[in-house]
Amino acid sequence: MSREGHLVELVDDAGRPVGETTVAAAHRSPGQLHRAFSVLLVAPDGRVLIQRRAAIKTRFPLRWANSCCGHPQPGQTPIAAANRRMSEELGAGPVPLTEIGTYMYRAEDPATGRVEVEYDHVLRGEFRPDTPLRPDPAEIAELRWVDPAALAAELARDPDAYAPWLGGVLDRLLRSSESAGTPAGDSSERPGGR
Repeated sequence: MSREGHLVELVDDAGRPVGETTVAAAHRSPGQLHRAFSVLLVAPDGRVLIQRRAAIKTRFPLRWANSCCGHPQPGQTPIAAANRRMSEELGAGPVPLTEIGTYMYRAEDPATGRVEVEYDHVLRGEFRPDTPLRPDPAEIAELRWVDPAALAAELARDPDAYAPWLGGVLDRLLRSSESAGTPAGDSSERPGGR
């Protein structure tokens, strides 16, 4: 079955489940608010792993995004879903993940006409850059490690090169790092993303 036929959990503005639908239906205009997750894998030196989405992706192909993202199935935890997708997309995991925030966003893909309306759980995982990865070419065109502050500056300069949710995901990482007292770049530049 195509991933477009998988079920996602519809939620209200507070993240409470209100039903389910397929990936395809949730992303058809005008879109339906559903649960999602976004993972940022962070190296010991603070750099984050980002991926360039494959050309065949149905939403925002060839744009740079966070390490891994996707949708929990109805009733599945975001962390369990994230570890499943990291295994499928990156050939990595399982990785201990911590939720560092949630946010909602809406974005229309001008190239495909699909719509993202997501209640996004932002997950952070510690990861060593020398860990072998096996990216699935149907999912990922390219991987790179970047400094979060440099990434925020790149997002501000060229937002169309990045997935629209990346700014909000990166913002949660920078804010969580500030509150934990660990350096993760200058968050005075707030990247867009909604």
